[in-house]
Amino acid sequence: MKIVVLAGGLSPERNVSLSSGTKIAQALRELGHETALVDMWFGLEDYPGLAGAELFAAPFPGKWRQVDRQAPDLEEVSSARKWSGKGDFGPGVLELCQGTDLVFLALHGQCGEDGRVQAAFDLLGIPYTGSGYLGSAIAMDKDLTKRLVKDLVNTPAWTFRAYTAGDIDALTSETPLPCVIKPVDSGSSIGVSIAHTKEELRAALEEGLRFGGRCVLERYVKGREIQVGILDGRVLPPIEIIPKVGFYDYENKYQAGAAEEICPAPITPEQTADVSRQAKAVFDALGLAVYSRADFILDGDGTFWFLEINTLPGMTPTSLLPQEAAAAGMDYPALCRRIIDSSLALRGNH
Repeated sequence: MKIVVLAGGLSPERNVSLSSGTKIAQALRELGHETALVDMWFGLEDYPGLAGAELFAAPFPGKWRQVDRQAPDLEEVSSARKWSGKGDFGPGVLELCQGTDLVFLALHGQCGEDGRVQAAFDLLGIPYTGSGYLGSAIAMDKDLTKRLVKDLVNTPAWTFRAYTAGDIDALTSETPLPCVIKPVDSGSSIGVSIAHTKEELRAALEEGLRFGGRCVLERYVKGREIQVGILDGRVLPPIEIIPKVGFYDYENKYQAGAAEEICPAPITPEQTADVSRQAKAVFDALGLAVYSRADFILDGDGTFWFLEINTLPGMTPTSLLPQEAAAAGMDYPALCRRIIDSSLALRGNH
């Protein structure tokens, strides 16, 4: 098949996405597919003078393979695009996608995981991988997700606040501690803070203004980090993450060796069944499809607490879903093949 792997975009997670996209594109070429790797924001600017078959044989930029320690400066990224057109789709992207058999979405975060790209592709008749627009939009909103699943799973108490600098004093005084502060519609732990003191809470709320001042304030649950992938309706072996320093933040997720990852997670068969049931319940309640990854905390009393679910989980060299698939006997190219087959079957193209 002729496949475009769409990555990058104008998202705080663009560097993670480019790393995922590069690894996916390499695997697809190993599987024999004609594959082009395209940054959604810059489009064909990345391949000056190339067209047609040349584009699908072009080497992948080496700088995209690994994830930098810090999230990108999006103003700098935005201003670097030479094309004068408007919108998040760079020059030639939509035309290229319309001329291929499938778009493999390697996008993460607000630009690509929130349902807008999926809706556009549905309207244009472009087949793509992963969940549809509605499930993607719901899952991207942490507050809405928790509202929909709170009667199906355990989830820490939370409030959602859209606030300005003038609200920070009141929020600091009224919010119970300890708590987790996280942007309502971001991923990769970007902008996430754990506050144990009023001073830490104030600093986290001030930082949250950088992400639009729309945050979930969630009761902090101390425990083990357990994550569960779902692939084609099948729950994969859970994985436990043990950061060497701090919590599982952006740097610990994507820097090799920053966290110990154990798969299958060292939990009892009963606990495995429990967390698997909860992950599948969330997946089904949100109307998700093809694949996802749900995040939980296992507290000292043996209770699992659902945090969030990701509809386009990372596929980087350090990502968790490929490790879970490997524990189930599926190597990386086979995982990509399964995602493609399931997505085409879902959209009536297989």
